[in-house]
Amino acid sequence: MAFMRNVNQGQRGHPSTSDILAGFADAGCSDARTFQSNGTIVFESDEPARVVELAAEAIGVRSGVERGIRWIGLTELAAIIDANGSTHDAHRIEFTLHGGGPIDGRSPDVVALAAEHRCSLVDTGPGWAVVRNDVDGEGHATPVLERLTGRRATSRGLPTIIRLVARFGE
Repeated sequence: MAFMRNVNQGQRGHPSTSDILAGFADAGCSDARTFQSNGTIVFESDEPARVVELAAEAIGVRSGVERGIRWIGLTELAAIIDANGSTHDAHRIEFTLHGGGPIDGRSPDVVALAAEHRCSLVDTGPGWAVVRNDVDGEGHATPVLERLTGRRATSRGLPTIIRLVARFGE
């Protein structure tokens, strides 16, 4: 699974679906598929990090729009969803991929920063976090993780991730 940062396919100033799929084809994944219109791409590769790197470059060249792309394996994503998906307030939960290592969600500094942004880290792992927003309709995972890691991040709502795993899971 690949998540492009800050993409709304079909909108002016964003890569198109055809640019995204062609970029993945250029990177060796001609069977890549998009999921919804938010820059979520499903692909298979033995070298996903390399594919994502090449696809990001190709998409930038094709569309004139550069966007970061993060990736996670479907098996790992499914395990994270199994551990965090059954909650009554799924609409407040975001799954975020970021460029840093594991984050201790219980660290006082992390708790304070998240509280300042009206959210909390529910679960974390290397390069990812599950974030609960305190207020309906708000999404704070991306800016919080970017501040914590100093690197770009990209988030998807938990309901989207649950649908993604249900559709493509094994």
